[in-house]
Amino acid sequence: MSNHSPNGLSPNQSSVEPGEDGIAFTTVEAQEAGKRLDAVLAAHLSDFSRNRLQALIRAGHVHVGDRKIVEPKHRVNEGDVLCVEVPEPEAAEPQPENIPLDILYEDEDVIVINKPAGLVVHPGAGNPDGTLVNALLYHCGDSLSGIGGVKRPGIVHRLDKDTSGVLVVAKNDMAHQGLAAQFADHGRTGPLERAYVALVWGAPSALAGTVDANLARSLANRQKIAVVKTAGRTAITHWQVKERFGPKDSEPLASLMECRLETGRTHQIRVHMAHLGHPLIGDMDYGAGFKTRHKRFDEPARSALGEFSRQALHAGLLVFEHPRTSEVKAFESPLPEDFQTLLSLLRDA
Repeated sequence: MSNHSPNGLSPNQSSVEPGEDGIAFTTVEAQEAGKRLDAVLAAHLSDFSRNRLQALIRAGHVHVGDRKIVEPKHRVNEGDVLCVEVPEPEAAEPQPENIPLDILYEDEDVIVINKPAGLVVHPGAGNPDGTLVNALLYHCGDSLSGIGGVKRPGIVHRLDKDTSGVLVVAKNDMAHQGLAAQFADHGRTGPLERAYVALVWGAPSALAGTVDANLARSLANRQKIAVVKTAGRTAITHWQVKERFGPKDSEPLASLMECRLETGRTHQIRVHMAHLGHPLIGDMDYGAGFKTRHKRFDEPARSALGEFSRQALHAGLLVFEHPRTSEVKAFESPLPEDFQTLLSLLRDA
């Protein structure tokens, strides 16, 4: 195809900056209706052979709308939105880096970290180093479990880059299997608990409740997660209002909430709180429409809210069963300084 861009997309297509996956979109035109999926993609993605595209389809990397299609011969319809997720080439094995860690607990099997905001958990596109994994490789040496894959050794759960708080990592295969099973079970049959502290805009009318809403990749932006009515993955968040902030004679302007996960999906609390109508303060992905709400506060809270540059979310509590001893271990992480400062100013306001 002539006049195509360096990333292989035809001029009428758009690309999305990849997270862990390279992503390309195209929309089926009238003259392409009824054709095979692999043929249509091959006509648009000139940098990919048809065999390569067929392999990506069979591996589950192609969506038509919100459906994963695994048959290259699938016939497309006019207006279908095709999405191809191209896995990044397997990165080189992460290298140890001497990055300081705030260690809450450590033994021969597990290490519990108080992760600061801004630290990426594992290497990926745009973050090849400087991650928690690089720090753990330096600290733990050869003991770190490899069962989680080359790029994610020992990782059994994760926190977003800008979410702070407590996180457990497995140091060997036995611990990895035991912890992974607990996180997969979501605490239904065991002691696993995960509680987060969140600052949100406004306040729910009730003091407590549950958001039970399936989540899936957003069709509008594959780097974001969205609530979906059908398909998607089950996601359940239990929430409780702890404090409300704002003038006493008007509706609350912000709230401090505790969120407990019954499931653990990507961006779950952030998306569920936005779905509730109360996105996290500082969350520009899911709460950009609330950006000017800080102007309703008096100084200095107004400036602090306007300058808070990350989602106000902190993993404050993690409870799990030790994979070797079966002892129930509970760890709490204090609020980081930026979160504490913002909370104090809201209370004063």
